[in-house]
Amino acid sequence: MADIVVRRVDLGYFVRPASETGTEHARVEPTLGYLIEHPIGLVLVDTGMGRHPEVDAHYRPRRIPLTAALRTAGAKLDDIEYVVNCHLHFDHCGGNPELAGRPVFTQRSELSLARTTEHTIPELIDHPGARYEELDGEAEILPGVVIVPTPGHTAGHQSVVVTRRDGTIVVAGQSHDNASLFTGDVLSQRAGVGHHPVWIDRLLAFDPRQVVFAHDNAVWTPGTSQVSAS
Repeated sequence: MADIVVRRVDLGYFVRPASETGTEHARVEPTLGYLIEHPIGLVLVDTGMGRHPEVDAHYRPRRIPLTAALRTAGAKLDDIEYVVNCHLHFDHCGGNPELAGRPVFTQRSELSLARTTEHTIPELIDHPGARYEELDGEAEILPGVVIVPTPGHTAGHQSVVVTRRDGTIVVAGQSHDNASLFTGDVLSQRAGVGHHPVWIDRLLAFDPRQVVFAHDNAVWTPGTSQVSAS
């Protein structure tokens, strides 16, 4: 069987206002999806930013249309057979309606939260043709592709672990806003001091070669707990 390939999908960027950065300044953040090219079928992790007047006014997003973003990554919309959303905020499930009919893997708790919170866009959640595969915890959705709950940003946040011949890649979504914060939690876990999410232990048990994120171009690599630009 051919090896699994993971490709980054550039879906644009948005401007996080100073009120959300903890500083006096706004911060521009990329919106990244990940295409998992599996011999059984293509999996897309996160689908871009949805549209809503209040969202657009608050975050000033600059979107790359999903069809164009996938083309740059070497795929077409019709090629996508499975979808995973790390969580169901507007900037992670915005392209889901364009992929109607495909199974969307989500934690049951995340879908329930998305349907009852003010922090989601309802038409992106229960759009025509929406088809959810609701999970209750960890699940291998394809051989070598495992979804692991990583709650924090939302109660139902999840990451995707991809096992390749040359090592494991973790698509960590927004488990952390950036690779440096992930590094801090890894060091905390190794040193046995401070606080870190309990699921960090589970992710590190896969011995990841790389960890990638939804809002950071940097890639975490093991060894010296460093981050590298990519």
